[in-house]
Amino acid sequence: MSRIGKKPIAIPGGVEVKVAGSTVSVKGPLGKLDWSLVHGVDVAVNNGQVVVGRSSDDRKLRALHGLTRAELSNMIYGVTKGYERSLEITGVGYKTQIQGRTLSFNVGYINPVIYEVPTGIDVKVDKQTLINIKGIDKRLVGQVAADLRAIKPPDVYKQKGVRHAGEILRKKEGKTGK
Repeated sequence: MSRIGKKPIAIPGGVEVKVAGSTVSVKGPLGKLDWSLVHGVDVAVNNGQVVVGRSSDDRKLRALHGLTRAELSNMIYGVTKGYERSLEITGVGYKTQIQGRTLSFNVGYINPVIYEVPTGIDVKVDKQTLINIKGIDKRLVGQVAADLRAIKPPDVYKQKGVRHAGEILRKKEGKTGK
Protein backbone atom coordinates (compact mmCIF):
# COMPACT_ATOMS: atom_id res chain seq x y z
CA MET A 1 0.00 0.00 0.00
CA SER A 2 1.23 3.50 -0.81
CA ARG A 3 2.37 5.24 2.35
CA ILE A 4 1.53 8.67 0.96
CA GLY A 5 -1.72 7.57 -0.69
CA LYS A 6 -3.27 6.06 2.41
CA LYS A 7 -2.82 9.16 4.59
CA PRO A 8 -6.13 11.06 4.93
CA ILE A 9 -6.20 14.79 4.11
CA ALA A 10 -7.83 17.05 6.70
CA ILE A 11 -10.25 19.60 5.24
CA PRO A 12 -9.79 23.01 6.91
CA GLY A 13 -12.70 25.34 7.61
CA GLY A 14 -14.03 27.26 4.63
CA VAL A 15 -12.99 24.59 2.12
CA GLU A 16 -15.50 22.47 0.20
CA VAL A 17 -14.50 19.20 -1.48
CA LYS A 18 -16.97 17.58 -3.88
CA VAL A 19 -16.65 14.35 -5.83
CA ALA A 20 -18.80 14.16 -8.96
CA GLY A 21 -18.11 11.07 -11.06
CA SER A 22 -14.44 11.17 -12.02
CA THR A 23 -13.90 14.84 -11.08
CA VAL A 24 -12.90 16.22 -7.69
CA SER A 25 -13.63 19.91 -7.07
CA VAL A 26 -11.98 21.88 -4.29
CA LYS A 27 -13.44 25.29 -3.50
CA GLY A 28 -11.98 27.68 -0.95
CA PRO A 29 -11.56 31.35 -0.11
CA LEU A 30 -8.99 31.96 -2.87
CA GLY A 31 -10.71 30.09 -5.70
CA LYS A 32 -11.71 26.74 -7.17
CA LEU A 33 -9.62 23.89 -8.62
CA ASP A 34 -10.62 20.63 -10.35
CA TRP A 35 -8.82 17.30 -10.71
CA SER A 36 -9.79 14.42 -13.01
CA LEU A 37 -9.50 10.97 -11.49
CA VAL A 38 -8.01 8.01 -13.34
CA HIS A 39 -10.09 4.84 -13.68
CA GLY A 40 -9.25 2.66 -10.67
CA VAL A 41 -8.58 5.50 -8.21
CA ASP A 42 -11.50 6.67 -6.05
CA VAL A 43 -11.91 9.54 -3.60
CA ALA A 44 -14.27 9.68 -0.62
CA VAL A 45 -15.06 12.57 1.73
CA ASN A 46 -15.78 11.35 5.29
CA ASN A 47 -15.87 13.23 8.63
CA GLY A 48 -13.99 16.28 7.37
CA GLN A 49 -11.29 14.20 5.69
CA VAL A 50 -10.50 13.20 2.13
CA VAL A 51 -9.51 9.55 1.66
CA VAL A 52 -8.00 8.26 -1.59
CA GLY A 53 -8.30 4.57 -2.48
CA ARG A 54 -7.55 2.26 -5.39
CA SER A 55 -9.16 -0.81 -6.88
CA SER A 56 -6.10 -3.06 -7.32
CA ASP A 57 -2.38 -3.36 -6.59
CA ASP A 58 -1.35 -2.78 -10.18
CA ARG A 59 1.98 -0.93 -10.42
CA LYS A 60 0.51 1.99 -12.37
CA LEU A 61 -2.41 2.36 -9.95
CA ARG A 62 -0.06 2.34 -6.96
CA ALA A 63 1.84 5.26 -8.48
CA LEU A 64 -1.34 7.16 -9.37
CA HIS A 65 -2.73 6.55 -5.86
CA GLY A 66 0.06 8.57 -4.21
CA LEU A 67 0.02 11.16 -7.00
CA THR A 68 -3.72 11.77 -6.61
CA ARG A 69 -3.41 12.18 -2.85
CA ALA A 70 -0.50 14.62 -3.22
CA GLU A 71 -2.33 16.66 -5.88
CA LEU A 72 -5.49 16.89 -3.75
CA SER A 73 -3.42 17.97 -0.75
CA ASN A 74 -1.73 20.67 -2.88
CA MET A 75 -5.13 21.84 -4.16
CA ILE A 76 -6.53 22.19 -0.63
CA TYR A 77 -3.45 24.15 0.46
CA GLY A 78 -3.65 26.29 -2.68
CA VAL A 79 -7.25 27.40 -2.20
CA THR A 80 -6.60 28.29 1.47
CA LYS A 81 -3.14 29.93 1.45
CA GLY A 82 -1.92 29.94 -2.14
CA TYR A 83 1.56 29.45 -3.56
CA GLU A 84 4.27 32.01 -4.19
CA ARG A 85 7.61 32.00 -6.01
CA SER A 86 10.14 34.81 -6.24
CA LEU A 87 12.70 35.45 -8.97
CA GLU A 88 15.51 37.97 -9.09
CA ILE A 89 17.32 39.41 -12.08
CA THR A 90 21.04 40.14 -11.82
CA GLY A 91 23.19 41.84 -14.42
CA VAL A 92 24.10 45.35 -15.50
CA GLY A 93 21.14 46.85 -17.33
CA TYR A 94 18.94 43.78 -16.84
CA LYS A 95 15.38 44.68 -15.87
CA THR A 96 11.74 43.79 -16.37
CA GLN A 97 8.51 45.75 -16.66
CA ILE A 98 4.89 44.71 -16.41
CA GLN A 99 2.22 46.16 -18.70
CA GLY A 100 -1.21 44.66 -18.05
CA ARG A 101 -0.84 40.88 -18.42
CA THR A 102 2.54 40.93 -20.19
CA LEU A 103 6.08 41.03 -18.86
CA SER A 104 8.83 42.69 -20.87
CA PHE A 105 12.39 41.52 -20.14
CA ASN A 106 15.53 43.44 -21.10
CA VAL A 107 18.18 40.84 -20.39
CA GLY A 108 20.95 41.42 -22.91
CA TYR A 109 19.18 40.44 -26.12
CA ILE A 110 18.71 42.86 -29.03
CA ASN A 111 14.95 43.11 -28.51
CA PRO A 112 13.02 42.81 -25.25
CA VAL A 113 11.53 39.38 -24.53
CA ILE A 114 7.73 39.49 -24.08
CA TYR A 115 5.98 36.93 -21.82
CA GLU A 116 2.19 36.61 -21.57
CA VAL A 117 1.12 35.84 -17.99
CA PRO A 118 -1.46 32.99 -17.93
CA THR A 119 -4.83 33.44 -16.24
CA GLY A 120 -4.90 32.44 -12.58
CA ILE A 121 -1.45 33.90 -11.91
CA ASP A 122 -0.70 37.27 -10.30
CA VAL A 123 2.70 38.81 -11.01
CA LYS A 124 4.28 41.79 -9.23
CA VAL A 125 7.54 43.48 -10.20
CA ASP A 126 9.50 45.30 -7.49
CA LYS A 127 12.50 47.56 -8.26
CA GLN A 128 12.57 46.19 -11.85
CA THR A 129 14.68 43.23 -10.71
CA LEU A 130 12.43 41.28 -8.33
CA ILE A 131 9.47 39.26 -9.62
CA ASN A 132 6.77 37.77 -7.33
CA ILE A 133 4.54 35.06 -8.78
CA LYS A 134 1.37 34.11 -6.87
CA GLY A 135 -1.44 31.68 -7.59
CA ILE A 136 -3.56 28.84 -6.22
CA ASP A 137 -2.33 26.11 -8.59
CA LYS A 138 1.09 24.79 -7.51
CA ARG A 139 1.86 23.31 -10.93
CA LEU A 140 1.04 26.53 -12.78
CA VAL A 141 3.02 28.74 -10.39
CA GLY A 142 6.06 26.47 -10.73
CA GLN A 143 5.72 26.31 -14.52
CA VAL A 144 5.52 30.10 -14.87
CA ALA A 145 8.60 30.47 -12.64
CA ALA A 146 10.46 27.92 -14.77
CA ASP A 147 9.41 29.66 -18.01
CA LEU A 148 10.60 33.04 -16.74
CA ARG A 149 13.91 31.58 -15.55
CA ALA A 150 14.40 29.93 -18.95
CA ILE A 151 14.32 33.35 -20.68
CA LYS A 152 17.86 33.99 -19.43
CA PRO A 153 19.26 31.25 -17.14
CA PRO A 154 22.11 32.35 -14.87
CA ASP A 155 25.54 32.34 -16.48
CA VAL A 156 28.10 30.14 -14.71
CA TYR A 157 30.95 32.61 -15.26
CA LYS A 158 29.43 36.03 -14.56
CA GLN A 159 26.29 34.90 -12.65
CA LYS A 160 24.07 37.18 -14.75
CA GLY A 161 20.50 36.19 -15.59
CA VAL A 162 17.15 35.27 -14.01
CA ARG A 163 17.34 33.07 -10.91
CA HIS A 164 15.11 31.93 -8.08
CA ALA A 165 15.34 34.11 -4.97
CA GLY A 166 17.93 32.64 -2.65
CA GLU A 167 19.34 30.29 -5.29
CA ILE A 168 23.02 29.65 -4.70
CA LEU A 169 25.06 29.25 -7.88
CA ARG A 170 28.52 27.80 -8.25
CA LYS A 171 30.77 30.25 -10.05
CA LYS A 172 33.28 28.82 -12.50
CA GLU A 173 36.67 30.36 -13.02
CA GLY A 174 37.50 31.70 -16.45
CA LYS A 175 40.50 30.70 -18.53
CA THR A 176 43.86 31.44 -16.98
CA GLY A 177 46.36 33.45 -18.99
CA LYS A 178 50.10 32.81 -19.24
